[in-house]
Amino acid sequence: MNAPHVLIVDDEPDLLDLMEITLAKMGLDTRRAATVAEARQLLDNERFDLCLTDMRLTDGSGLEVLRHIGERQPAMPVAVITAYGNTNNAVEALKAGAFDYLSKPVALDQLRALIKTALKVPEKSAGAGSEAGELLGESVAMQEIRRQIDKLARTQAPVHITGESGSGKELAARRIHSLGSRADHAFVPVNCGAIPETLMESEFFGYRKGAFTGANADHEGFFHAADGGTLFLDEVADLPLPMQVKLLRAIQEKKVRRVGATQEEPLDVRIISATHQKLAQMVEAGRFRQDLYYRLNVIELNMPSLRERPEDIAPLARALLAKLSQGRAVRLDAEAVKLLKNYAFPGNVRELENILERALALAEDDTIRADDLNLAPAAAFQASADADTPPNNLQDYLDKLEREALLKALEQTRYNKTAAARLLGVTFRSLRYRLERLGIE
Repeated sequence: MNAPHVLIVDDEPDLLDLMEITLAKMGLDTRRAATVAEARQLLDNERFDLCLTDMRLTDGSGLEVLRHIGERQPAMPVAVITAYGNTNNAVEALKAGAFDYLSKPVALDQLRALIKTALKVPEKSAGAGSEAGELLGESVAMQEIRRQIDKLARTQAPVHITGESGSGKELAARRIHSLGSRADHAFVPVNCGAIPETLMESEFFGYRKGAFTGANADHEGFFHAADGGTLFLDEVADLPLPMQVKLLRAIQEKKVRRVGATQEEPLDVRIISATHQKLAQMVEAGRFRQDLYYRLNVIELNMPSLRERPEDIAPLARALLAKLSQGRAVRLDAEAVKLLKNYAFPGNVRELENILERALALAEDDTIRADDLNLAPAAAFQASADADTPPNNLQDYLDKLEREALLKALEQTRYNKTAAARLLGVTFRSLRYRLERLGIE
């Protein structure tokens, strides 16, 4: 097999020599260019498997090289090299489609790790099957989500996934990981709202033996577990401000320091984050760091709610029933399907699964009827003459809906707050905050 062909674009001869020697030791063929014009000429005449380009060149920008490649060889990964501390250029390049970035002075261990990862990027991902993570539904909204995920899987850019609780944010993150070059390494999901604040640093970054009372052996953190793979920060909005500072440094430097250690360790981790909260509003309120927000939210993926894709409800319900029934031929009758289609689903797909699981237990035979779903009539969308009339006060209207959903969940769980939080698909801390805000005892 021919060795992978790599184009290096930089106007510093010393750096070109260093990268050329490093890549040659890895068994790679290289070509070099010192200007945008030279890079374009080489790209027009040869086929490359990877391009490394500086952002600042004598006759233009690395973004011009990136766009030129996007027009002619869109499947080729491009990594950009930026000046130390100039994260704005890096973010701009990632948004433009760059695979990843390196900061000057270039660390050779990071360069080698980036190249190994980049050369494993699959040529095509759209045809991947269920092994890439189930995101069911053939609505226009879900087809677009899968198309975006296929594109995101080809980069290392941080992705922030938004959407209501239960809308499939973790499934989307798993699919991005499974379709990308890190698929053979770990996907590590972390619920940021479930970790006590006092343990966060040691859980994320690990610790050395003797770092504190009870540290009887070295311990690897979430970043170590995700080395070479993906770290999924679920409910990232729940991170306290002190931890946000430490996380920002780990993402920017691509290094972590264990509690009790004196040296930082380089780690190769892709970050995907998610929350059902509005991070931009939290930044304005001073509850989330703006610099971390910009590092996490390089590319945003918004998961549609189940209400926004009602045509997916019936096929989703059938697929979930097939999984839950463990081989039984269980079906939904017409009235049950109609009731589900008219239901608001504040908990989205997760709530649909809970409803069907409960219905399976209540059904007298292998047919689930409307009564088995046990849905309160008030919870369904009521068709009325003024259905299209907007509320006079939007916040009061939303508070009313939220209060009803919280009370319903508490009633169903006999006021067990932990179970209610699980039913609603939120963290216990988030549930407690909502109850306090709405004055619910």
